[in-house]
Amino acid sequence: PHTEETDGFFDAGRFRQMKPGAVFMNIGRGSAVVVEDLQAALNSKRIKAAVLDVFATEPLPEDSPLWETNNLYLTPHVSGYITHDTLFEIFKENYLRFLHGEELQYQVDFERGY
Repeated sequence: PHTEETDGFFDAGRFRQMKPGAVFMNIGRGSAVVVEDLQAALNSKRIKAAVLDVFATEPLPEDSPLWETNNLYLTPHVSGYITHDTLFEIFKENYLRFLHGEELQYQVDFERGY
């Protein structure tokens, strides 16, 4: 989740702790990564590669230097294994619940921040 504890969690110190040749993957929250620190770790080859499915700013701005990073793979925020049929079923169920004044599924808990 994006909370105070996870904001900037993956920084230069964490990337230095990774084994040489490590591949970093973030499919959680873009805010958990200090992008400049990740870029430095990739450029110096401290880590072998990274795969990012999420970004602090989405969509990733056109002028982001991440687009030019050779050992970085970007995916379009679709890392979870869920089909369009499943998404439609979730939407349909919540729509019916909404129409009947029932509690919706998969709600964000604003107290917890996720």
